[in-house]
Amino acid sequence: MATEEARSEPARDPRSLRPIPRFIFASRWLQLPLYLGLIVAQVVYVFLFLKELLHLVVESPSVTELQAMLIVLGLIDVVMISNLLIMVIVGGYETFVSRMELNRHPDQPEWLSHVNASVLKIKLAMAIIGISSIHLLRTFIEAGSLGKPNATYTEAAIMWQAIIHALFILSAVGIAIVDRISQPPGRHH
Repeated sequence: MATEEARSEPARDPRSLRPIPRFIFASRWLQLPLYLGLIVAQVVYVFLFLKELLHLVVESPSVTELQAMLIVLGLIDVVMISNLLIMVIVGGYETFVSRMELNRHPDQPEWLSHVNASVLKIKLAMAIIGISSIHLLRTFIEAGSLGKPNATYTEAAIMWQAIIHALFILSAVGIAIVDRISQPPGRHH
């Protein structure tokens, strides 16, 4: 409610702020190179995705079903990390730097209309759980080679991956509970 009221107020001229508050508020633009750097990282992930996809297509006649499944899981992993990057770039910029004013743009993501730091934390936690799930699934698929000389993982490594994944889930639940408790009654996002 308060943010809706704040948005309906006339825009305040930033020059009307005192010099120190204006300087502190302007410091948010220091984050711009960080978001631009994440866009460069996104380009790298697109390159890695295309490289891996080309590998799958070219090698498909000689790839086993298990190898194909592991490559596809790798592709899904890249897509999920890429989605995470987009959430951080767009949501973070919108929340912490400046409004993008996409309200009437037909491609505006649905989640962006109600993004705030709390929503962004929960979305990021869920994305991290998804990425961790893909890694854990790949590990479980390769667990069949445990004890063999060419084994990729040890029992301890699998156990620690499962524990870390469970901690990610517990952290996300904790974030969601704290968010729910901190919201006044009758206010949902």
